[in-house]
Amino acid sequence: MELHERLSSSTVGEATEPRRDPFAELKNRIHLAVIEDLGRQLFTTDADGEGDAGAVRGKVVEEIRSRLGEESGLSRGDRERLIEELTDDILGHGPLERLLADDTVSEIMVNAPDDVWIEREGMLHKTTVRFTDESQLRRIVNKMVAEVGRRIDEAQPMVDARLPDGSRINAVIPPLSLSGALLTIRKFGAERLDIEALVRLGTLSPETADLLHRCVEARLNVLISGGTGAGKTTLLNAMSAAIPDSERIVTIEDAAELRLAQRHVLRLECRPKNIEGEGEVTIRDLLRNTLRMRPDRIVVGEVRGSESLDMLQAMNTGHDGSLSTIHANSPRDALARVETMVMMAGYDLPLRAIRQQVASALDLIIQLERVHDGSRKVMAITEVQRMESDVITLQELYHFHVDSISSNRTVVGELASTGLRPGFLEKFEKRGVKLPSWVNASAPASPQNGPRREVVA
Repeated sequence: MELHERLSSSTVGEATEPRRDPFAELKNRIHLAVIEDLGRQLFTTDADGEGDAGAVRGKVVEEIRSRLGEESGLSRGDRERLIEELTDDILGHGPLERLLADDTVSEIMVNAPDDVWIEREGMLHKTTVRFTDESQLRRIVNKMVAEVGRRIDEAQPMVDARLPDGSRINAVIPPLSLSGALLTIRKFGAERLDIEALVRLGTLSPETADLLHRCVEARLNVLISGGTGAGKTTLLNAMSAAIPDSERIVTIEDAAELRLAQRHVLRLECRPKNIEGEGEVTIRDLLRNTLRMRPDRIVVGEVRGSESLDMLQAMNTGHDGSLSTIHANSPRDALARVETMVMMAGYDLPLRAIRQQVASALDLIIQLERVHDGSRKVMAITEVQRMESDVITLQELYHFHVDSISSNRTVVGELASTGLRPGFLEKFEKRGVKLPSWVNASAPASPQNGPRREVVA
């Protein structure tokens, strides 16, 4: 039976009442003793080879077995079970090991030692996975953040970090959390989804996938907008595959998630303040430095602050083809957020000047949404057009129309063209990118599908 099937039958469902582990005190004592004895050896990764990782595991098992040998009253079965559980706690991630190994689980949420939830196929499920107590949960949290050279304690009770496999971890402990340690893990999928995979999943239509591929080739500046968990980074990864292998690409991220397959990729990641409150390197700092690195393309994982001004200036000064994501509920909201973040840069710029920068920098906004059946879909593809008076005009090229909702709550719909001709097709011709086949087709817009133009006030 597949691992995810076993988990579906054994871990998903209503959790039973937690029971006290009779060996909790013993496990805590041995865990702390082994951590103290072996120290930094426990954080050896597979980077040095599988043999080294296996040697560390052997040392841990030997140390635990030795210490359990000093304990009386343990049966052979209890002894072997304790060795396995303690080894998972010390080298792995305890009760979370099975969930981390399940590729169908995209997010793990620990609200309490006995309250663990997962996201699978966009839907939340409660599991029967549980920790022995709060101290075991805290040990696992400390282990995770220590692996990436971070710490979490009362002086720094909140951590947002990236695990060695690329998964993102967010942990909050008291006094910020009033209910004990909280842990959220956004898993990094082992399989990178390409444009074809997104078409199969229904996120894109074949026609729009072809259009986006050509837009990247034609070096259009694209902003991917959507809410948390809508699939922005996944789409950004998929679109980046269209960047030619001959170009020099620099990626800038808060926590590195992008996986570009090109040969010439430079990956930068910002750094938070240390325990003394110093040493911070922001996305804006990295973006400014990137302009001195001779990039052909700049890919910003997400714009969320004053770095948006530097990004717009880069797009307007010869760095065409830049890609980024932003949190927003619609293309119109995305532009409003960009304007607001430019104002956060601290310069007293008139609103008209900011909008001129936005209108000349951005070419396309792709709006993503996670609909209520858990699937991710592109809801709109919108072109950013010129300034008219003091406002930016938007032209919607594709819009997702919901046809019906099936009996199992699945959303049935289509990402349909509005029939409008994009204004950026001149850039296609300028850069020698073949125009899509539908451009020359005389398909007038229907009343249902468009045309639709917005004015952003």
